[in-house]
Amino acid sequence: MDARSPQGPTARQLVDAAKAVGHPARLRTLAMLEGRSLCVCQMTSLLELASSTVSGHLNELRRSGLVVESKQGKLVFYALDPSSPFADVIRRALALVAGDEEIAADRALVERVRAVPIEVLTRAGMKLDVVGIKRPAPARSRVAGA
Repeated sequence: MDARSPQGPTARQLVDAAKAVGHPARLRTLAMLEGRSLCVCQMTSLLELASSTVSGHLNELRRSGLVVESKQGKLVFYALDPSSPFADVIRRALALVAGDEEIAADRALVERVRAVPIEVLTRAGMKLDVVGIKRPAPARSRVAGA
């Protein structure tokens, strides 16, 4: 998608971008990419989804003009597209959900996952526990009056 026309993006392009953001895994992915690039295998380990599913989500985000990809040998890295006409909207949306438990947990793990060499992560089947990274336990919701 090239949404950089002199008049700005079309309504259809905005709808496509909104649909792309409208899936929880894609929203989590955008939050992970804020301020950094990640390899598909790193995002796969964080999302705990099949690599084909993660690749499908990334393709949807790329087609919508929200992320860019770069290849380094056999590895494919993704980053938020700073030139996207929707970049500011995405930043604002991510700020709104910054306190979300799942997104906050992902963000807490991103740098630890980036510290693991990619070949080690892939040999471990992209399983965080195999490389010694534990996901934080979900916070328990407090019941009123308890």
